[in-house]
Amino acid sequence: MEEHEVNEKAISGDDEAFLSLMHLHKEALLRTALAFLKSDQEAIEALQEVTYRAYKKIHTVKEPAYVKTWLIRIMINYCQDQLKKNKRFAVGNSNLDFPAADQFALLELAEALAVLSAEEQQLIYMKYFQDVKIKDIAKLEKIPEGTVKSRLHKTLKTLRIYFNTKGGVDHV
Repeated sequence: MEEHEVNEKAISGDDEAFLSLMHLHKEALLRTALAFLKSDQEAIEALQEVTYRAYKKIHTVKEPAYVKTWLIRIMINYCQDQLKKNKRFAVGNSNLDFPAADQFALLELAEALAVLSAEEQQLIYMKYFQDVKIKDIAKLEKIPEGTVKSRLHKTLKTLRIYFNTKGGVDHV
């Protein structure tokens, strides 16, 4: 069964299709949760909660082609709510198996992303961590593609400035 067909069946209430849909996007949702929460255990809990929320609201999706983007948006919103609730920006505590140099780079990236607003972080995660197309982001956010591009440009400029002023090394 094609992804589009699975999406349509899930939206129409087919429980088997919904399970297939969640299985299909499980990895992307977990990566998103880990990017925000920095904890394997919290990411799994987030996936469970997002699965429940998506199951309750799947019938509200108007365009089957945007189901993955819709799921990621639910995950991002859930993670941001959790971070606000805990009044912290979690760094570290992940049990991911990265070499020390990669862990340092990830920590550097997390610090840089922390200087951005929640909206800017969300834009970066959607575009670069989840490979969501600009036109899909625009449709999801209900704004013109040009606005998405200009916000992305401004956000990347902010990150360049951050990395250039942090030790004078050109990272970006």
